[in-house]
Amino acid sequence: MSWTRVLAPVTGGNADLSVLETARAVALPFRAEIAAVFAVVDVTDFAPWIGEGYFVGAPVAALESLRSASFEAEAEARRTFEAFHAAPKSFQRLPNPADGSVCMEARLSDLVVWSAEAALGRGPMAGSFQQVLLVERRPCLVARQTPPAGNRALIAWDGGPESTRAVRAALPLLATYDEVTVLTAIRATPRRFTPERIIDFLAAKGVPARLHVSEEMGDAAQIILSAVKALDASLLVAGAFGHPRFSQFIFGGVTRSLLQAENGPALFLSH
Repeated sequence: MSWTRVLAPVTGGNADLSVLETARAVALPFRAEIAAVFAVVDVTDFAPWIGEGYFVGAPVAALESLRSASFEAEAEARRTFEAFHAAPKSFQRLPNPADGSVCMEARLSDLVVWSAEAALGRGPMAGSFQQVLLVERRPCLVARQTPPAGNRALIAWDGGPESTRAVRAALPLLATYDEVTVLTAIRATPRRFTPERIIDFLAAKGVPARLHVSEEMGDAAQIILSAVKALDASLLVAGAFGHPRFSQFIFGGVTRSLLQAENGPALFLSH
């Protein structure tokens, strides 16, 4: 099992270094390429919002300001990338539309590393994150301030398709860890499954893991985060948005709670 290309969307913001460092941490065992991409936002996309006949005075100045900000952001992203030490690495300026360009690159990559800001629906990469995770169903790793170093990984598994896809996608990375623990909270999910099945699956793939079955009831996210803290895990593998997305938009959900957790581990997600 090996990876050859880890995609790292950058924006010229403060989170770029964290994204690149996380990409380096996961790419290093495979000597995989770190492919940094900057997606250009075409300011003319804002034209329909302004309306016909209003391209004079302040609106024109606003468009020019947005265009200038985009160039400055790209320049800053390139500076951060050039000062970042890793090999092999590449930087690519993607054409508009940004979401479509990032999705294409994600299809040709083994993993996409995102900032926590993008994963929380903020900033220029928010739409791309949602498209890549939910539509393209590409594995995503949400970077934290500290890259996923150390030797302990935790898998949150509920027997569902999303968490199982996450495990399958994370196999190459999991194989690099000294300790892998599978957490199943059997009373915090309506699904019925046999927890031992995933242990057998991992063993067959060459990833020995131990099983922790929680009998706790209540908020699954808190059960997972408590286990992360107890284990001192630097990586959490989980399924993303396993219930209807509209209801999660209204009520939140386990995935959102994991994303919002302060000082949480690097979060490996698959839908």
